[in-house]
Amino acid sequence: MHDVDKIAFLASETDVAREARAALVDSYGDAPLDEAQVIVALGGDGFMLQTLHGTQHLDTPVYGMNCGTVGFLMNEYHEPHLRDRLRDAVEEDINPLRMKAIREDGTVHEALAINEVALLRAGSQAAKLRIFVDGRERLEELVCDGALVSTPAGSTAYNYSAHGPILPIGSEVLALTAMSAFRPRRWRGALLPKAAKVRFEVLQPRKRPVMADADGRTAGSVVSVEITSEPNVTHRILFDPGHGLEERLIREQFA
Repeated sequence: MHDVDKIAFLASETDVAREARAALVDSYGDAPLDEAQVIVALGGDGFMLQTLHGTQHLDTPVYGMNCGTVGFLMNEYHEPHLRDRLRDAVEEDINPLRMKAIREDGTVHEALAINEVALLRAGSQAAKLRIFVDGRERLEELVCDGALVSTPAGSTAYNYSAHGPILPIGSEVLALTAMSAFRPRRWRGALLPKAAKVRFEVLQPRKRPVMADADGRTAGSVVSVEITSEPNVTHRILFDPGHGLEERLIREQFA
């Protein structure tokens, strides 16, 4: 049961989301973010990720309502009885990934990712990557369009499109998935413990440039990328009963 007297409403830039916000604010009021007991995000999954990143310092649960397309992290949009839905909502707590990318010029780029950290070729030639797990070399050379490390929450996003596995929320596992692997041709990736430290080294970075991306936060021309789970940051997401992430992940596999 959640206290929902003070609700803050955030909306994406679409007309649909803005109109929804105006209607909800008219019905339920709009608390300042730093005073809200719950944040309602109106948009699609991209806006939900933006909201979670932007409000993580508040430790306030976020309830998304779909005014976008896919809406995997969102609940259905309904204006009536919102406070009842918020009181009955089920909370899912997830930890993001931390990306530490080193660029060719030696600068360091750090960012958090709720869904995945991806390395992508940035030129016409395939990327060549060397992979270490917990300091031990596991793959001397992966020739590919890219590779990513996904959380369970993000396993149905880019990871799934790259034919990676869907991970149950409580699995304490990360998915390491290759994109269009050329060599080893049949290498499909690996399942790793949540506590694993993954390091990619970019081979021939000038001839085969690679960019790194953490939920849209991009670093170009990288030479190495280190990825770890960040247990000190927790995102609190609210779902209607029976429609939480665990159920959605199972349902997605039988779609």
